[in-house]
Amino acid sequence: MILGTAGHIDHGKTALVKRLTGVDTDRLPEEKRRGITIDLGFAPLVLDGVGTIGIVDVPGHEAFVRTMLAGASGIDVALLVVAADEGVMPQTREHLQILSLLEIPALVVALTKSDLVDAEWLALAIDDVRSLLAETSFAESSIVAVSSVTGDRIGNLLEAIRSAFKARENHRAADDVFRMPVDRAFTIKGTGTVITGTVWSGCIERDTTVTVFPPGRQSRVRAIQHHGVHEKIAAPGERIALALSNLETTDVSRGAVIVADRSWTPTSRAEIDVTLAPDFKDIGPRSRIRFHLGTSDIGARITRPLEYTDGSDDRFFATIVLDEEMLLRAGDRFVLRLPSPEQTIGGGRIVDPFAARRRKAAPPRNESIVERFERIVSEAGADGIAIDQLPIRLGVSVAEAKRLVAQSSTTRIKACVYDPAVLTSLDTDIELAVKTHVENYPLEPGVKLETLRSLSRAGGEVIDFVVDRLERAGRIEVRQSVVIPAGWAPALRAREQRLADSVTHEICVNESEPPSVSELEAKFGKEVPNLLRFLARTGDLVRVSDDRYYSPKAVELMVAKLRDSMQPGRIYGPAELREVLGVSRKYLIPFLEFCDVSGVTDRKAEGRSLGAG
Repeated sequence: MILGTAGHIDHGKTALVKRLTGVDTDRLPEEKRRGITIDLGFAPLVLDGVGTIGIVDVPGHEAFVRTMLAGASGIDVALLVVAADEGVMPQTREHLQILSLLEIPALVVALTKSDLVDAEWLALAIDDVRSLLAETSFAESSIVAVSSVTGDRIGNLLEAIRSAFKARENHRAADDVFRMPVDRAFTIKGTGTVITGTVWSGCIERDTTVTVFPPGRQSRVRAIQHHGVHEKIAAPGERIALALSNLETTDVSRGAVIVADRSWTPTSRAEIDVTLAPDFKDIGPRSRIRFHLGTSDIGARITRPLEYTDGSDDRFFATIVLDEEMLLRAGDRFVLRLPSPEQTIGGGRIVDPFAARRRKAAPPRNESIVERFERIVSEAGADGIAIDQLPIRLGVSVAEAKRLVAQSSTTRIKACVYDPAVLTSLDTDIELAVKTHVENYPLEPGVKLETLRSLSRAGGEVIDFVVDRLERAGRIEVRQSVVIPAGWAPALRAREQRLADSVTHEICVNESEPPSVSELEAKFGKEVPNLLRFLARTGDLVRVSDDRYYSPKAVELMVAKLRDSMQPGRIYGPAELREVLGVSRKYLIPFLEFCDVSGVTDRKAEGRSLGAG
């Protein structure tokens, strides 16, 4: 797990980390020259009964708050450092505010430089800190006065830190989807590109294929180090270094995220639960802000703030639109700051990383995971929710997502889950569409399954599921991918029957040389093509080609002529067969092609022979 420092500049954070670990986290020459922390520093700390934890040391200068935010995200216990000789200062307050907005679980206060003040002044400093904490969720936190110079009470501080970690077991599930925000990227000769960060969720193994976002490029984990030791696998909550293949340091920087699951999808619109800072009350639609999550710092705007039903003045539900796509997850904590003048104005959590386009009211403020699961599945409608997206949409482990699906009333169709009410509505829609189609087109055999798929926003798998369910319920029938109402059969109405009689008579007048479809259509109207197809399906006519229909009797007589006149094994040319049938070439070739398909004749390069059919 991770311990992160916080506090005002020159209050002794880096000196305290060095006293605790022996590691000077100020590694940059500029930090050495100026005597202040500019970038994040890292060191391991061994705690009896806990193990080795990682320390993230952050800068305290107001100009580097965004760097502090990058280090504070993902920590388990915060170490707030306050100098006894100065007491609470502006960055003490802002850093504590940020820790509260990020909902860091536990905090320990180190009152440094205690060797520079007398007992009375030290007591006042402790009261000052206790008053500050009383306004937050950290009111019961331990306060330990120490000296990094003399080492006074360092043991007491270590015990307080150890107790904070012992009381907070690592809540991160090992079976979760892997994600790690990047806080450093550099090159090591002979190793290549190395990135460091804290594993937020899931595990990562050597040789795993990962995706770096941005830019969305795939890479392979060549090696894993945890506190300088090579490991085969890294667990959630650990600070690690990954050596990545096929990646340059220019391809990845602080703010990038490493993931190892294809279910992660970048997004630029999210639904958020926002809590404003006590001294900030004015944030309206389309306000320009900076959005801090993990090690990322991205421009954004708030749209459509919606009040919760309890009417909280400092808390509301909204949609945030990011200037760039990010990998977000439900439950992620974030901080909001004004870009100019720079000021922390609030923070909150991601409710849903994929915002609904039109929401008229805020969801329940304190809805349970089950309630949220049922809500997003219902809102997804006929699109459904992919099961592998649930850990991200709900902020739960893979096992918890599977349990929710198994215990819910939702319907699973292959890789997605759907609201049963949505599927019931689709039942009605499909049944009505089939009934309407056969009423409007009574001469057709029914409605094609492909047509039903195109009529709905639902995917083909959902339509197939609904059609299969309706068929098993006896409400529809499916015949060779054509859907009809149960018990329905195409039938001619009186007017259509009269037309059929006229068309059939016209075809039978010249049995071996019937009129074309276009000729019949010109004489009897545009309904002729549909009527001919219907009569062919009922066997009243035979479709010989796209443009010719014959009476069954005429086809039977013409086929008989061929079989009686053709000798088995002999090849006949078109002229000879024309003499047999007594028709012109315009009718001959289409009829012979029909016979080829029917097996009456067998077409060869030299001509045709008698077929076996």
